[in-house]
Amino acid sequence: MSDINTEVHNAFEVIQNGGIILYPTDTVWGIGCDATNVEAVKKIYALKQREESKSMIVLMNGEKMMYNVFKDIPETAWQIMDLSEKPTTLILDNPRNVAANIIAEDKTLGIRLVKEPFCFKLMERMKKPLVSTSANITGFFTPKSFKEISPEIIKGVDYVVNLQHDKICDKPSTIIKLSLDNQVKIIRK
Repeated sequence: MSDINTEVHNAFEVIQNGGIILYPTDTVWGIGCDATNVEAVKKIYALKQREESKSMIVLMNGEKMMYNVFKDIPETAWQIMDLSEKPTTLILDNPRNVAANIIAEDKTLGIRLVKEPFCFKLMERMKKPLVSTSANITGFFTPKSFKEISPEIIKGVDYVVNLQHDKICDKPSTIIKLSLDNQVKIIRK
């Protein structure tokens, strides 16, 4: 196993050059890239064999990054994030400053604030949000551990983060859609 700072450096170098990575998140293993890079996002869609009309979520490491992507954030969003006891993805209206091909057709974007050390430090270095989508081909099960990730996915990324290969995670995040008029809809518990 490598140390976190080395892995942040290696992943940053790959992402900086438009590459995609396989990495541990605060929930499941994810495939990620710079959320502002249209071509890198296309690589993830191709690897997952996923239609570009199905958006992916984006990880952020703080308020500043959120306000860079969303001009208006409902007060309810902050309350949900403060009260959530487990990782929670919020789908918010009218994102900007991200790759157009990760924005859903209804002009929304799913985001999650993370404190997990690797993701947090990587985004701190990138100064940009990080795409996060489960490490599987679309339609196949979400791997609960690194050992369950298909060789096709591992070979298809530009870099595999060498941390937490023994981590087992059995739950993706809760997903809540929150419109600017404060309508709340739970998508996944």
